[in-house]
Amino acid sequence: MRALKGIVIFYLCAALALSICPGSSAKWPGLDPTNWHVHVVNGFGGQRALVVHCWSDLDDLGTHTLYPGGDFNWHFHVNLPGTTRFTCDFHADKQHALFDVFWKESKHMWLRTHCNWKACFWIAKDDGIYLKNVPENRDERIHPWET
Repeated sequence: MRALKGIVIFYLCAALALSICPGSSAKWPGLDPTNWHVHVVNGFGGQRALVVHCWSDLDDLGTHTLYPGGDFNWHFHVNLPGTTRFTCDFHADKQHALFDVFWKESKHMWLRTHCNWKACFWIAKDDGIYLKNVPENRDERIHPWET
């Protein structure tokens, strides 16, 4: 029993040390203390409604109708194995798009960089779905609409 307690304490200390070291969450995906926020925004011109359904392996966030300027958002922490992933299905009139809006990167930092390590803004516009590049304060078209 004493040996088991020592092993548990060792792993807890190692996890704590890795979580506070710079870059550790890239090497150890589940050790990410960030409180992530994902926003889905209706950026259409006119009065077009956006219908969005988002989910992960563990959570169904439901279907939401957003009117121009509307924002559906949620926050979460990455799970310990580092497998957190959220997918959204976007519909507007006869256009649609289906893709992951959050995934925990282990090798690259594209999403983390665009989201400034804490908040991702996906914006539906007339010609596609954009991701806000927060550090550069500009929207980048990532997904065209499918018809």
